[in-house]
Amino acid sequence: MAVRERRGLGRGSPAEWGPWLLLLLLLGGSSGRIHRLTLTGEKRADIQLNSFGFYANGSLEVNLSLLRLGRQDTEEKPPLVGFSLTRVRSGSIHSYSNRDSHECPLRKNSSSLLVLFLINTKDLQVQVRKYGEQKKLFISAGLLPESPSEPGLPKSEHIVIPKVDHAGTTAAPDKAKSKPTGSQGDRQGVSGKDQELVLGLGHLNNSYNFSFHVVIGSRAEEGQYNLNFHNCDNSVPGREQPFDITVMIREKNPEGYLSAAEIPLFKLYMVMSACFLGAGIFWVSILCKNTYNVFKIHWLMAALTFTKSISLLFHSINYYFINSQGHPIEGLAVMHYITHLLKGALLFITIALIGSGWAFVKYVLSDKEKKIFGIVIPLQVLANVAYIVIESREEGASDYGIWKEILFLVDLICCGTILFPVVWSIRHLQDASGTDGKVIPLTPTLCAHRSVAVNLAKLKLFRHYYVMVICYIYFTRIIAILLRVVVPFQWQWLYQLLVEGSTLAFFVLTGYKFQPARDNPYLQLPQEDEEAMQTEQVMTDCGFREGLSKVNKTASGRELL
Repeated sequence: MAVRERRGLGRGSPAEWGPWLLLLLLLGGSSGRIHRLTLTGEKRADIQLNSFGFYANGSLEVNLSLLRLGRQDTEEKPPLVGFSLTRVRSGSIHSYSNRDSHECPLRKNSSSLLVLFLINTKDLQVQVRKYGEQKKLFISAGLLPESPSEPGLPKSEHIVIPKVDHAGTTAAPDKAKSKPTGSQGDRQGVSGKDQELVLGLGHLNNSYNFSFHVVIGSRAEEGQYNLNFHNCDNSVPGREQPFDITVMIREKNPEGYLSAAEIPLFKLYMVMSACFLGAGIFWVSILCKNTYNVFKIHWLMAALTFTKSISLLFHSINYYFINSQGHPIEGLAVMHYITHLLKGALLFITIALIGSGWAFVKYVLSDKEKKIFGIVIPLQVLANVAYIVIESREEGASDYGIWKEILFLVDLICCGTILFPVVWSIRHLQDASGTDGKVIPLTPTLCAHRSVAVNLAKLKLFRHYYVMVICYIYFTRIIAILLRVVVPFQWQWLYQLLVEGSTLAFFVLTGYKFQPARDNPYLQLPQEDEEAMQTEQVMTDCGFREGLSKVNKTASGRELL
């Protein structure tokens, strides 16, 4: 079970999500790039604690304040536990994703593993083994003296590790020590090690503790780093032993607490917020100039644009404070989550209403379309809840991976479901103009040809809108994810640029197609019902048919006179 300090997150049934979400919004978002993670009764063999992109002179500080292993029988061989620090090409690629699940990284000498921190509970020491060519990666015991202290966490110069003799009595405390066992300038040997350090391990009240910091020495060591914790004794199914761990992680680049890929996000979100605001103001000006063809859905589109702008603004401000202080401002985080919830709901509601032809083709939603809204809206609420939970949880939390999978699955279902109203509108217009999409006149009169021409124009535009929705989903869900995998670590912010740029382009194209203008084929349908309109056209506009009356209407929309 994962416990977050100062966040109050817990497990509960779906019926408790409402109060829990309200409490989450009141308490605020994640703690930024100063992480505190407490796991109790944990049985996982591998825990990914965090991933961060470091520039030169960046630093990583880790304070393991509590490690309580499961009850171990008296054995000569101590349990094999420790940390691994690996450098990967992309933050979305796990350093041990392709290995055998029963193979412990602490036992394997791999060139991809930069540093191993092997915790020896028997000798009360931590062996630091460095692999590869990273000779300027500086590692030392304790925390950096110049780093600001966290509430409840002593400064690095005051951290002491008590020495415990093998009889169990605690000796006088001493400073954390780091004693190199090899020369700093030794080159890589046959075993693959560059050098080995030994850090002191504290033992107090049946728990272990130590701290260390890593400094990225030069541009050669820059990259995306993953910090993982391993308990190799739990890698064998059926032999898992629960353990408790409490760890504080503080990452920092020379410019602030943001990862390399997140540093440009403050400016990016601010610029995109201004773009959406400008688009919203321009859209409202169009609505005010053409009041005779403005529907309610036009104002809903305006509300969506402004909500998106406000959400990006709060997101940008959050990144600014995270970069400067290591954590966001609680009130601003709450506003960001509220606007994110509204934006997500309004986006899919608007797409569903436009796709169903509401106010442009018809004015009453069918039962099937009402069911779509009953599915999409709750799923979007769940997706936004999952997003907030992911933002508020640490990567090492037990349910972090589950919520990420829920978010991906729910978002995929919403994107697939939202296409049905567009397809139904296309079929409706196709049936009204011809079953095969060709021009098939309803009657030999001029008014029937006019109705067919309007339906064909709408059919063509709805097909264009369908392609737009497909491209929007494709770029923001597939291409953007692939981009994060292939680009270098410092360019991963292009993922957010592609998502926000595609969203802005989708908004602009949708507004252009649905703008309230007299010559817009979408808006050539009068306010009356489609059936009444066609009846009035046939009965009044066509004088030579005045003596006839309408007796039936087929399923394809043709009127039998």
